[in-house]
Amino acid sequence: MSIAENTSLEQEGTRAIVASPHRGRRKRDAEPRERTVISDRDLQRPVVKWALRTIEVLVAVSLVVVGAGPITWLFKAATSTAQDTVRDPFGLWPGGFQPQIMGQAWTQLAVGQSLWNTVILALGSWVATLFVCVTGAYVLSVLRPKWGNVLSALILATLFIPSVVSLVPLYLTILELPLTGGSLLNTYWAVWLPAAANAFNIVIIKRFFDALPRELFEAARMDGAGPLRVLWSIVLPLSRPILGVVSLLTIIAAWKEFLWPMLVLTDTALQPLSVSLPRLSGTSEISLLMAGLFIAVFIPVVLFLVFQKQFLRGVGMTSAVKG
Repeated sequence: MSIAENTSLEQEGTRAIVASPHRGRRKRDAEPRERTVISDRDLQRPVVKWALRTIEVLVAVSLVVVGAGPITWLFKAATSTAQDTVRDPFGLWPGGFQPQIMGQAWTQLAVGQSLWNTVILALGSWVATLFVCVTGAYVLSVLRPKWGNVLSALILATLFIPSVVSLVPLYLTILELPLTGGSLLNTYWAVWLPAAANAFNIVIIKRFFDALPRELFEAARMDGAGPLRVLWSIVLPLSRPILGVVSLLTIIAAWKEFLWPMLVLTDTALQPLSVSLPRLSGTSEISLLMAGLFIAVFIPVVLFLVFQKQFLRGVGMTSAVKG
């Protein structure tokens, strides 16, 4: 074999080696992707595309009806007369739109006073919960005393106790305090203090504090910062996400709480909406009652729409801890 033939063979081999990655890449690109329920080829068919769009629209409309339907009907009933609601529940204002029923419910059912009581209970529970849970988690996660493991075990043990089981001992404690012998009945403290002692909130805040870099705490201590300074200047600014989640969950829970406020707040002037509206259900017109229910439901819905990201994040943290 001549030198020219050897040179031509080497050049062909080099071109084959250089071109082989491109051919392999083209082959990989030509390979079909992993098949799902509907393949890409089926999606290009007009019939499949039309059917898929129809299913998507039906699912979206169904979700809207299921989610917004009850609230929409409640608004319709709150702005209709009692006769229209009983005679034609699904009719769109047969007797005309009656927005003044909202004002009548506000005054005749004392919805304004009950709403104010609900706001006070929710804000008080929020402040008490943040104070107790943040300080408790800070002690267990950052300060880490020698008895911290025992305290953590006791806090976790309370998560396995059903709330119904602790209802009677808690009520007896509120009825007669162990040390002072006084009573917290018909006071907002009877709702605020039990809400603050929430083991679940302490656990999720402690887990968030555990993830914070401890080098920051050590550097702050070397600079002469005390425990309160570290908590206020370092821990709290870094913990805004978890504090927002706990705040939202606490306010929503306090807003819809029914059984405990009914037991400890027997004075009707102190009862929230969740207690006063069921009490008035047997003596009030259905139109006024529907208006009061709509006012009670409207505010939590607005809070959810405004803080839905934080709420969904809180639900994710809840499922992660329970799992």
